[in-house]
Amino acid sequence: MKHSFVALLASAVALPAQAQVAPSDWDVHRDAARKAVIAYSTFDVGLSVGFRCTDGAFNAVLAGLPPSRNRRRTLELTFRDDSPFMSMWTTTTDPSVVVSDFPAPLARDFRQGGQLQVMVPGGAADGRNLRYVIELSPSNAAIDEALTACGRPLVDPRDAELEAIGESELPVGLAWQRRPQPRFPATRYAEGSVVTTCLTTPDGRLRDCVIEMEHPHDGGFGEATLRAVERARLRNTAQPGAPVPAELVSFRSTYIRP
Repeated sequence: MKHSFVALLASAVALPAQAQVAPSDWDVHRDAARKAVIAYSTFDVGLSVGFRCTDGAFNAVLAGLPPSRNRRRTLELTFRDDSPFMSMWTTTTDPSVVVSDFPAPLARDFRQGGQLQVMVPGGAADGRNLRYVIELSPSNAAIDEALTACGRPLVDPRDAELEAIGESELPVGLAWQRRPQPRFPATRYAEGSVVTTCLTTPDGRLRDCVIEMEHPHDGGFGEATLRAVERARLRNTAQPGAPVPAELVSFRSTYIRP
């Protein structure tokens, strides 16, 4: 299972609860030719999780889910004694494998270890919710190495701001005046997706943007998104006409070849 999952990571990318004993730490796979570092772990419940830095692009991959035909999947995650939250994922060419919209914040949660519950809405054969319970080992080396390889911090205050936004893209009181409209890049891929976070400026422009997720990682979709950001604008709906307050915003760009 480990070898097949590493190959997947390198190339791609309620029922009774089940529990898994935690390993000592996560495994690490390094590929200098691909400029890749992969921290991964597999569990007896059938799930495998990996955090992958490949040539500067960071992704989180979850494999072993009940197959889905939906391109977008919502999973409810509960770390330790924290409150459950809904996380968004994109299905890959394998319908049982998904990549996270926000892999770095997710990695920072995983690295702490402890109990993780994953609830798949309607994931059971009879349509009931399917719940997995996993005991995660703290990762003081493997996940840290993958994050660091991509220049992602081990602690980031922007994570709390993302939690405040929730499933919406913008904080309350802000709206798009001109949403980013990227052009399809020159690439061999027929489709792709990107999730971006940025800070706002008083005149509604975006700055300090970070590509949180890019899939596929080498399709040029992230660069196309950043070019479109230069033309995007936000407006203050809480106080029309007033400057835009300093906030963290996120948005998703979906690419389909014309």
